[in-house]
This record gives sequence, structure tokens and C-alpha cells, in this order.
Amino acid sequence: MLTEEFKSALTRSFPSVTIDEKGQYPVLRIDFTYGHDLLDFLKKETVPHFQKLECISGVDWIDHLEVVYHLDSPDINETIVVKVIITNRESPVTYSVTDLWKGAELLECEVYDFFGVRFLNHPYLRRLFLTEDWVGFPLRKDYVDEINMIKL
Repeated sequence: MLTEEFKSALTRSFPSVTIDEKGQYPVLRIDFTYGHDLLDFLKKETVPHFQKLECISGVDWIDHLEVVYHLDSPDINETIVVKVIITNRESPVTYSVTDLWKGAELLECEVYDFFGVRFLNHPYLRRLFLTEDWVGFPLRKDYVDEINMIKL
């Protein structure tokens, strides 16, 4: 549960952030333009500090894409989820967090590989699981694999 002081500091610094505390973890949603700044703020400026990056994943909601970050605060043993919203499906981009967490490098490559989200300022964005000549992004809901389609 987030304290009122924490939520107040968050909304003062990021007026467009939305906070949802109904689920297992508090969820913050923000446009990709402010995603890196919010994650930096959570790591360095807030009390408690959410300095541990647990994972990065992608989600396709048909009308937009999300990059989802799970952050932990070892000081209080709490987790917070940040969902960075990307509305441009044709050319989805957000900012890399490899400058904040070195471990984000391969996780961002995985999201790029399967969802096509480009991470600006990433040191070496590449496909990890699929070949470089693969066409499309197989975890998007509009992806069609014409080569391996089963015909009934």
C-alpha cells in the first residue's frame, strides 16, 4: 500500500501518472514520453527507493502496447509495477533503462524481438530468439505466421 506522502510526491512530479492499488501490487501507468523519468524517480528520489528491477515485459492490448516494469524495494520488501503506454503501434518506441539497470539490456531485446518496441538509447538492440531476417513480431495480437499456419 502506497502512503499518501508517496502518492503526493509522485503526482506532483508526474501529473499524468495514474495510480491503481486494487490488485496484488500498486500499478502506475504513464505515457512512454515520461516512462524513463518516472522509473529514474522511483529508483533514486522516492522513499522507499525501488532500486531493484525484477523484470520487463510487453503487452499488446490491440489499441496500444505496454512495456511493464516490476520494481522491488528491498528496504521494505515491496513491489511496484510501472506500465509505460505506447499508442503508436506502427512505430512503437520508448526509452531504454539500461542506464538505470544494466540487467535491462537483454530484457529490452526480448520485448523488441517479440513485440517490436524499439528502446531509444539502447546500447545494442537486436533480436535474441528469432533470426534477424524474421518478419513481424509474434507476440502481437495481429501477427499472422503464414509459413507455419495449419490449414484445416
